[in-house]
Amino acid sequence: MNEREQVLKAAAELVAAFARNDREAYFGAFSFDASFVFYTLAQPLLSRDAYQALWDSWRREDGFEVLSCTSSNAFVSLQGDTAVFIHDVATELCMQGEQHFSQERETIVFRKQGSGTQQQGLWLACHEHLSAMPEGLPSP
Repeated sequence: MNEREQVLKAAAELVAAFARNDREAYFGAFSFDASFVFYTLAQPLLSRDAYQALWDSWRREDGFEVLSCTSSNAFVSLQGDTAVFIHDVATELCMQGEQHFSQERETIVFRKQGSGTQQQGLWLACHEHLSAMPEGLPSP
């Protein structure tokens, strides 16, 4: 499997874990030092732990649950031991007993784990940036 295919596989596994509410697998797809920029939040989350704490509070206080998540229009740009993955994402969530559907665009930066580690050759996400889909564009 070439590196582009490895990144696509890592991204597909990350999205699938999110779609099935698999907290351990989802957050396990990110490095400890990962950062997150979500247009729905006032400020960035500067660590995986910060996002996990927020996720847990959403679940506890708002009944947060992912109902579905699908990825389309994937693009990968390899930059040495870093890869930029861009895709469109359609997500259906339940919060506070109500269903919410969103069409968004997301960039995930993956970093290949270095030699000498147990995870050598593994691509982990180190940054995620979620953006609203521009108004007036057709859905994929």
